[in-house]
Amino acid sequence: MLIATTRRIALRNWEEKDRDLFHEINSDPVVMEFFPFLRSRAQSDDLFDRLRGIIAETGLGFFALAERETDTAMGFCGLSRTTKLEPFVADGTVEIGWRLARRHWGHGYITEAAERLLAFGFAEKGLSEIISFAVANNTRSTAVMQRIGMVAAPERDFDMPGIADTRADLRPHVVYTLDRATWQAKGR
Repeated sequence: MLIATTRRIALRNWEEKDRDLFHEINSDPVVMEFFPFLRSRAQSDDLFDRLRGIIAETGLGFFALAERETDTAMGFCGLSRTTKLEPFVADGTVEIGWRLARRHWGHGYITEAAERLLAFGFAEKGLSEIISFAVANNTRSTAVMQRIGMVAAPERDFDMPGIADTRADLRPHVVYTLDRATWQAKGR
């Protein structure tokens, strides 16, 4: 299932050939620096299967981000409902999120994919708002949020539940938002 393309990338559902890459990004301690744990191969495979099902069922989710010419997965970028995360459970909020294998960092792939997904979300899916959130000191992710036109919404910042005291530094999360009217006004 192809979701969207740009000049360099394709956003699509996950395929069997992507399992190794998916485990790589979920078990790399540098990529996962701002997450409370690394995933084993079994945990990665379980999440991989769940994501494929969600995308097939809803048309939203964390899509495989693949190099367009070779169709080789590099990471993911997607739009996902935040129905299981306080404080967003009841309102149907959609977040944009990403993760990329380290060897692909620094080439603008996430920014390119995220900009395309904003268009997909607002123009094709009719979303009124898209949010993103990250650990407060995750400057790499917040820089992407700013590059794609999102604005900090400190009144919506929150502490991530379920984080052990040994990783309390990962609790504070900042929230960035973009609404359709603002996106359209910027000529996107």
